[in-house]
Amino acid sequence: MEINLFLEPVHENFPGAAIRSGQARIGDTITIHRATIFPDLDETKIALIGVCDDRASINNEGCANGVDSIREAFYQLFNYWPNLKIVDLGNIKQGYHVDDTYFALAQVMRFLLEKNIVPMVLSGGQDLTYAMYQSYGAMKQLVNITAIDSLFDLGSENDKLNSRSYLSQIIIHQPNYLFNFTNIGYQTYYVDYKAVDLMKNLLFDTYRLGVIRSDITEVEPLLRNTDLLSFDIGAVRSSDAPGNANTSPNGFTGEEACRMMRYAGLSAKLSSVGFFEYNPLFDRDGTTANLIAQMMWYFVEGFMHRKDDYPTSESSDFTRYTVQIEGNDDIIFLYNKYTERWWIDLSMAQKGNSKYEKHHFIPCSQKDYDMALREEIPDRWWQFYQKLM
Repeated sequence: MEINLFLEPVHENFPGAAIRSGQARIGDTITIHRATIFPDLDETKIALIGVCDDRASINNEGCANGVDSIREAFYQLFNYWPNLKIVDLGNIKQGYHVDDTYFALAQVMRFLLEKNIVPMVLSGGQDLTYAMYQSYGAMKQLVNITAIDSLFDLGSENDKLNSRSYLSQIIIHQPNYLFNFTNIGYQTYYVDYKAVDLMKNLLFDTYRLGVIRSDITEVEPLLRNTDLLSFDIGAVRSSDAPGNANTSPNGFTGEEACRMMRYAGLSAKLSSVGFFEYNPLFDRDGTTANLIAQMMWYFVEGFMHRKDDYPTSESSDFTRYTVQIEGNDDIIFLYNKYTERWWIDLSMAQKGNSKYEKHHFIPCSQKDYDMALREEIPDRWWQFYQKLM
């Protein structure tokens, strides 16, 4: 597939890293798609893709124009990974209709995913998450999606696909390849209680902002179980990220956003990430563009420290703990002696069922193990057990 047909190169006059002094800036060290030649993708690990389309973004017109502000801020940061090949592919050409843009993004992403290249999608509306999901469906791969967002984006019953309804469109899409959806950081006063009940009935994971902020480390197992991460910059409080028409005084701090992105980078399972809804019309001195660039930097930093510690039947790196709870099946925990990360083993419950094989081991934390020792069933175990049964 010639994906260059869907892409516009970074324009020749776009500033690299020369704005600030110092060697080894990202803009001077990564491979950039310029007009003269399409970059060689051999040995590429991460690919940047801009999407300048906000036609389905609700109440945030102008987010199509934020890509270059993010790109410029990212280029100014120092590159600590000289052996990591990052390619900036430029921008998806805007289609005649927004569906054409979805198609182009899905095609480019599928090409990259099949080459084990992690796409990093920049700006535009969060409805682009739907196009990212389509790329996995084209490969017939079951996918876990996580959205860091103050809302659920379920929309109303008759809504067309947009940034506030993309999740409903994913749920009803046939054939369906969504295995699990996780929302991190929803703000209850923005969410209909019926929507909360619906998410529970669908066995989706939802975590209120206050719960996550009370212990940000609990985000790590959630992101370790994610294939596709969609980050709505409106989930960050307005003082730290004013560049969004739908921003809120409450939300994650910039530091917390960067920490979550490092956890995402560490996850060997996570294969694509998108940063959405950045609107330069509302930004203040480039604050939000610089924050997103730093979030991207932390994602790459985490990526360089990835350890493929996914459990297998042959692995000898795990200590196995079996916890017996009266009136319930045994809960089996695995503890990696080298990475010190925990998993719940559900493989025995689904022995012989290869369809969900990659979902038999559920990332968890020591808190889940300690809960089981108190004869309390961890929510994480129960939710996935129900899905697999």
